Amino acid sequence: MAMEMQKNSMYIEQNDPEGDIRKDFLDDDGRAKRTGTWVTASAHIITAVIGSGVLSLAWAIAQLGWVAGPAVLMAFSFITYYTSTLLSDCYRSPDPVTGKRNYTYMDVVRASLGGRSVQLCGLAQYGNLIGVTIGYTITASISMVAVKRSNCFHRHGHHVKCYTSNNPLMIIFACIQIVLSQIPNFHKLSWLSILAAVMSFAYSSIGIGLSIAKVIGDGPHATTLTGTTVGVDVSASEKVWRAFQAIGDVAFAYAFSTVLVEIQASPISKIFIYSWIIIN
Repeated sequence: MAMEMQKNSMYIEQNDPEGDIRKDFLDDDGRAKRTGTWVTASAHIITAVIGSGVLSLAWAIAQLGWVAGPAVLMAFSFITYYTSTLLSDCYRSPDPVTGKRNYTYMDVVRASLGGRSVQLCGLAQYGNLIGVTIGYTITASISMVAVKRSNCFHRHGHHVKCYTSNNPLMIIFACIQIVLSQIPNFHKLSWLSILAAVMSFAYSSIGIGLSIAKVIGDGPHATTLTGTTVGVDVSASEKVWRAFQAIGDVAFAYAFSTVLVEIQASPISKIFIYSWIIIN
């Protein structure tokens, strides 16, 4: 009798249409099935890695020189690789392969540390996100003002002041951010990341092209191992200030590890994320 009931239950489970539907729409942890692909993950990573911070790296190297500049780049790349590897390993816990998924950075902290550490790390994360958001808002408004001023100079000549306030543009950009932030699912923004990835390659290529054109037009310039020279290019106080500013620019260019947990929540392998970290 027991064997017959077991066979009947197995038959029912194998022919349960609702179970098949749940399997199609739900993931192995009962949440909505992840819809990300390697294309969307690539777009997210490219957008995060090739951010506007890369445009200031040339200036940063010019301030630090050919010794400290590459050394700072390597140091921050190692820090980012190390933290990214830790975050990637913490995506599932307690087992990194079969454990429960942690879909956000705070989920990782809650599963790994717990207690008061969750609140402290939450303050640090949201403080970082607020600072980055403010920085991007200001940078975007300054960039749009620069475009408007450039068009004004071409139209009226360089003798005109062409003053343009960045406050309206800053408000417009902030409003767009507020609207986009209402989208609850990170992967619903994949179309925006694909567009941003194309734009990232575009402005990086424009920056390289302008740099090459500048070198060809003005001829080669002498460079130093220590960057700008005190007493020739800058004063001693300006040298110190610009050196710290250059280090900050390099750190800002590498600030993409905070979104790796959300990116890994798409159905891609950990090896794929590792390869992108190493390449970039």
